[in-house]
Parts: sequence; C-alpha cells; structure tokens
Amino acid sequence: MMKNPITRLFPFLSLLFIFSLSSCTTQKQATKVQLKDEGPEFLFARLKENELKFDWLSTKFSAEYKNNRKKNSFGGQMRIRKDSLIWLSLSPIMGIEVMRLMISQDSIKYINRMNNTYFIGDYDNLNKFLNTNIDYDILQSFLIGNDLSFYDDGKFKSAVDNGEYKLSTAARQKLKKYVRNADEALKIFIQNIWLDPATFKIVQADVKEMRREKIRLEASYGGFENVDGQLFPKETEYNIYAENVIRVKVTFSKTVINETQQFPFKIPASFTLIK
Repeated sequence: MMKNPITRLFPFLSLLFIFSLSSCTTQKQATKVQLKDEGPEFLFARLKENELKFDWLSTKFSAEYKNNRKKNSFGGQMRIRKDSLIWLSLSPIMGIEVMRLMISQDSIKYINRMNNTYFIGDYDNLNKFLNTNIDYDILQSFLIGNDLSFYDDGKFKSAVDNGEYKLSTAARQKLKKYVRNADEALKIFIQNIWLDPATFKIVQADVKEMRREKIRLEASYGGFENVDGQLFPKETEYNIYAENVIRVKVTFSKTVINETQQFPFKIPASFTLIK
C-alpha cells in the first residue's frame, strides 16, 4: 500500500513547523542587570521594532533530525518571499538535491527525486496528519524567529522569567481579514514568547492549540549574527510534541536579505503524482 504523501514528506516538513523550549541547548546571553516587568505593551512594541524586516530572504542550512531512535543529517537552501512563498531545496550533506518544496499561503508542493514522484496539496493534508492547524504564517514566523503577522495581539501578560522577558497569552486568533475559510477562524492559540533583555529578539517560543494541548510546537533561537544591520538567529532548535517527540537542530549560513530571489519548481514529465 502506498504511504500517505505527507508521511513521506514529514521528516522534511518537521524542519518547518517544530519549535523548541524546555529541552533547547542554545546558549543564552548572560545578563547582570536585575530586570523588572516592563508591561506587555512596552515589550510587544520592542519585539515588533526589533524583529527581522525583509521582503526577500535566502540562506543555506545544515540540520540534524531525530525522531525517537532514528537520526538523519541533511542540508540545503531556503528562500522566502515574505508572506508569499517558502522554497526549500534539500540534500544529504555534500550531496545532490533529493527533494524540492514550495509552500505558499494555500498550497504545499514537493518533488521527490529519489523515487521520481511529486505531490501537490494544501494544508488540510498536513493538518489532518498532525491533528493540528498549521498555516503559512506560523511556518514563516517560526522559521526566522519573528512573531506571528496575521494574528491579533491577544491579551498578553508579561513577566520576568529566568533573566528574560516573557510574554504569554491564552487566546490569540487569526485576524478576520486574513481568514480564508471557516475552519481558520477556529485557530485560537496558547502562546509564550521569551525575549532577550538586551536585543528584544525572540530566543524561545511555544504555541499550543486550545483543546489540543498534547500537540505542542516549540522553538529556540541563538547565535545571532548581523545581517545588513539586523540580527538573524544562526542556530535554532525545533521540536514537535505529538505521538512522538521530534527534534531538529539547524545551523544557518550565508544569509542574505532583500535581494530578489528565484523559486524554480519544474515537475519533470516522467514523474508520478502521489495522491
């Protein structure tokens, strides 16, 4: 029996939406200043001021993937057209491309060169497989360490937690003008964000869907480097907590922003569509 196409793609999609918190290994920046709670409005404003601002992004990466006892290493390239497209080319370390993905606001496509197949679908396939509600905004935001763009600010609370600022909310919903169908209107997330007190960059984040707390997406960010005057996390660790715990450690390199990118995606005529 042919496997679900999302099952075939899952080790690679894990890179896109799994986020890490409690088990993260990224070294935190030390702070000697005794912090005081500045209030959610102040912290949220500083967060928005200091998150990565771009129209185009290109970067290379190497990744280590772990699912239970299964481990794998791979690398590749990632290109993003903000709020529009995420393009990924995946290959074994120092190898030729084995898979290419293109993700838009409403579709997920991939070419698998290992078995000459391709897949074209939408987020329903992914969300049914994961029993959650992932969308483009969540993928893009957590890949680059920004806050969600298309969701309301919710009723955030602020605190100081282990030398970092913490923002948390129990009700964050997609803005109506960005809702494409009735199902999306049900996306209300429990979210926590930890900010570096010196840079106000996100260093940790997690998100859970209400009524589905067993599904938890987490991320940590570190090793920030200067890219055209902005800080970009070079080292990241992503986790998803579902039936299994999946972890992916990623190192980005040669990151470039605001240079126009191409998104080549041509399906060879000889490839077979997976349904």
